[in-house]
Amino acid sequence: MLKKFSLKTDPEGFYNITAAVESYLRESGIESGICLVYCPHTTAAITVNENADPDVRKDMLLGLNRTFPDDPDYRHYEGNSSAHLKSSTIGCSTLLIIEHNQLVRGTWQGIYFVEFDGPRNRHYYVKLISD
Repeated sequence: MLKKFSLKTDPEGFYNITAAVESYLRESGIESGICLVYCPHTTAAITVNENADPDVRKDMLLGLNRTFPDDPDYRHYEGNSSAHLKSSTIGCSTLLIIEHNQLVRGTWQGIYFVEFDGPRNRHYYVKLISD
């Protein structure tokens, strides 16, 4: 089962998509399997990280911006090479286990779509595979 989701983003940020993914899983009725969350954009990413303290997300953006600052020496004509570097570092997908029609994840873990080059109209895909 594959479903496409859409969202509008700010210039940069973490978007908690956990509830949308879990809702889709509940509707599917799949009891056991895997869940793939995939981002088809080269300047955005998907990650699993803490969902309790919003400062974690702010700190991650701060660290990524310090590690991959905009640099006038980058040659990519669109001027968003730092966004490409951040996206490649975080990654375009995550894979989660499904058991008892629930995602197996840690207490503090959430699933995030991460924007590095907005604002944009973005989308991501969720693929549910039953055992």
